Amino acid sequence: MRLGITLLFINLYSLSVAQERVDSMALKSIDEVVVTATRSPRLLGNVAIPASIISAKTLYQSGSLRLHDILSEQTGIMVVDNFGKGIQVQGLSSEYTLILLDGEPLIGRTGGVFDLSRLTIRNIVKIEIIKGPSSSLYGSEAMGGVVNIITDRAGQHKTDANLRYAKYNTVDGSFNFSRHLNKTDVQGGFNYNRSEGYSLKPNSIQQTVEPYWRSTQHVNVNHMLNEKWKMGVGYRHNNTDIKNAIAVQNGSAIVISNGFERTNEYNITPHLQHRLSPKLETTLRGYLTGYTALQELKVKETEGGYDDRFKQDFRRIENQTDWQIREQSSFNAGAGIINESVSSNRYDSLSTKRKNSIAYFFLQHEEKLNKKLIIIGGFRFDANKAYSSVWSPKAALQYRLSDNVSFNLSYGRGFKAPDFRQLYLNFTNLAAGSYSVFGAQVALQELKRMQDAQLIQETTSLLGKVAKLNPEVSGGFNAGVKFRIASGVKGSLNLFRNDLTNMILTDVIAYKKNGGQIFSYFNVNRALTQGVEVDLEKKITATITAKAGYQFLYTADKDALANIKKGSVFQRDIQSGQVYRMTIAEYGGLPNRSRHNANLKLSYEHASGIFATTRLIYRSKWGTTDLDGNGLINRSDEYAKGYVQLNASAGFSVNKKCRVMGGIDNVLNYKDIQFLPGNPGRAGYIDIQVNF
Repeated sequence: MRLGITLLFINLYSLSVAQERVDSMALKSIDEVVVTATRSPRLLGNVAIPASIISAKTLYQSGSLRLHDILSEQTGIMVVDNFGKGIQVQGLSSEYTLILLDGEPLIGRTGGVFDLSRLTIRNIVKIEIIKGPSSSLYGSEAMGGVVNIITDRAGQHKTDANLRYAKYNTVDGSFNFSRHLNKTDVQGGFNYNRSEGYSLKPNSIQQTVEPYWRSTQHVNVNHMLNEKWKMGVGYRHNNTDIKNAIAVQNGSAIVISNGFERTNEYNITPHLQHRLSPKLETTLRGYLTGYTALQELKVKETEGGYDDRFKQDFRRIENQTDWQIREQSSFNAGAGIINESVSSNRYDSLSTKRKNSIAYFFLQHEEKLNKKLIIIGGFRFDANKAYSSVWSPKAALQYRLSDNVSFNLSYGRGFKAPDFRQLYLNFTNLAAGSYSVFGAQVALQELKRMQDAQLIQETTSLLGKVAKLNPEVSGGFNAGVKFRIASGVKGSLNLFRNDLTNMILTDVIAYKKNGGQIFSYFNVNRALTQGVEVDLEKKITATITAKAGYQFLYTADKDALANIKKGSVFQRDIQSGQVYRMTIAEYGGLPNRSRHNANLKLSYEHASGIFATTRLIYRSKWGTTDLDGNGLINRSDEYAKGYVQLNASAGFSVNKKCRVMGGIDNVLNYKDIQFLPGNPGRAGYIDIQVNF
């Protein structure tokens, strides 16, 4: 706690005593290059869609350890605890945001969520964030946006090592190296992360977060064959081991059962690049990745326990050609084939492999009509064996009113293909009420089998809606302005709206005679997310910078809105139990979305290498569970409380080769056992980095 107070006073003292005049040249920051927005290098200031960059310096000074730590501090991005650490972008949940590592998609989602805690921030040089539909370039899962983690692949001669120790005996160590050998660049590294876990409930047998360890190894080799040809290959391996201990009631006795969760992931990325001319370049990329997960728990004294096994493979070959037609005009085109498969004892059996293949191509053209106006148009076509073909167009423009003001406008169509879980899941949980979940492709045949065995009590009206799933589709609109004013303030404002159709939801299609429910998946709902985001930055002095961000978000199920307006939706009063018609004002929108979230960052940085930062994160209340039976969020007891979290860090350079940093996450020690189990409360750490 003392360290956190000290860090706060460093910033407050710096603000009060610093009187230096801001150099006007400091306001003219160098524009960073972003690749993800257009799949080719562009200056960030010239990108016509909502895009932002988290630099390596910001990553280090924040004290972030895993990817979700740094993303939680970004405007308009919410990190939620649901099958791991997932994110929301513009109110769209984790399953609609594509996570890339050096431009390649990462697989291994649970319940549609990619767990960001799998990724270390060590060796990351920057993170590019694109908000809004990006399916015109990246296909499925990019309906809400793209997060691209770009690692260090530079051909430099350097070696560095990091070691961190934090609360709960959390240890994180990494080693990275890079070498330039004639025409060959080699870069590699290793990261190890472990913790004893923690419990938010005193004297609890089962910990809130169980003990775990993770390790990641990677190596990249690039070789220049000649002036026109370049080739390379990368390899990455990640594995996680988690220990589980669960208390099980066996008659009057409590039995302690131990289990484990293990995951393994590998990525292989070969590529061949050919520069046909100074203005024409083509790249052939291969991508092979696999993910396996094993969860096992055995209770010897009872018939309980579980044994879940999951294996996913993804193969892709793609060619992309970039043509700089002239200085004001560029063209990108690409095509590829994807083959993927999954096997699991939740999808019938491990011996049954579910397969799918996708062929696609995309085109994009950017034209600078004059010094003020840039327009971008493009589309992608995906032919998927599991469902009908999908077109994903996108158009954007930027109008630069002056050197200090520019306007952006974009519209794109995004889509998300039904995943293997929604198509083929065949799972029954005997330990939790004997409920079953069947994918849309297997639901009818499984239900018929159970009816023939006289296991079904009754079916619901939703059974008639079980059919082949169509992709979820969205239309996304963004309109924004970037500005810089004379007082040294720069910032951006963006208005957004996403309209979704064919949303895939889960609901009950039948009841078993033993009381268990049977669920399946449907294309039913229409929904919307809309709002505004504001980012501001001011360099107060030569050493002090303030940044602030805010998002207002409104979400709704369109069908629910229509029914409320018709007066056909009712709710029950908490105190009296009286039933009355629900109003629009009482509707809380889609679950797990906060109406307001904001962040504030103060940072001090001296040329000597001393720095200090404090980051304040605010999230307003969010809906959790329907309690009055109308299926909607509308009562005060159906919300989780909002919160404020304060993170602080400070560091200095011992010499040119050694840096030391310390900090405290969650200085205010906010905890919510029920809705934020992944937040351990106040946690301090110390970090040492050595550059050889």
